[in-house]
Amino acid sequence: MLKLERLAWAVPGGEDIIKEIDLELGDGKLIVVTGPNGGGKTTLAKLIAGVETATGGRILFDGQDITNMDVTERARQGIAYAFQQPVRFKGLSVRDLLELAAGGRLDEAALCGLLGKVGLCANEYIDRELNASLSGGEIKRIEIASVLAREAKLSIFDEPEAGIDLWSFARLVETFEELRRNESGTLLVISHQERILSIADEIVVIAEGRVREYGPRDEILPTLLAGEKAVRCPLEKEDARV
Repeated sequence: MLKLERLAWAVPGGEDIIKEIDLELGDGKLIVVTGPNGGGKTTLAKLIAGVETATGGRILFDGQDITNMDVTERARQGIAYAFQQPVRFKGLSVRDLLELAAGGRLDEAALCGLLGKVGLCANEYIDRELNASLSGGEIKRIEIASVLAREAKLSIFDEPEAGIDLWSFARLVETFEELRRNESGTLLVISHQERILSIADEIVVIAEGRVREYGPRDEILPTLLAGEKAVRCPLEKEDARV
């Protein structure tokens, strides 16, 4: 279980971005965080993963206070994070990255399975280097595959749809659905995409650094689609690229 208690973060010497958020997320669920651009969604994800350090409040994971743990320590506790803009690792192959994430050797079937889940043909990618020859969308999908290889207790995906094509996006949605059915830990996804919101168990709406709505999908999504709330999200439809 992930619990945030009065969690806060401010730009050094500047404005408050996350404003004393209280939130409790259960295990084994697909939770989508959405809201207006600039509302604090990505910052919240980075605080949970340990990429940023809270300036106030506490983060509890499985009952343990992880507020002062760095990203490596949190990874050991079972938290995985996929960046919105993936990092490139020169000199490292796709196989190397996936095996590092999994913590050991992976056979061809396992490698094919992981890459297939993000819409990549394993034979074309397993031994390729993670360098400039790969497009941004390809790097994004490979990073998502590395998070899946972790089999973490909590996997955080920051706008996983960014920069990938429609077919790969559809495969990614299927993967999230499969992981949820198999109760493969908790999935926390930052997204504006209506299709991802539609498969969530719960939706959190973040605006101006605060939780404005939180609850089951069937309660929250209709209000977002209808635009009945004062805080509205720019929900995105699918197009040729998502």
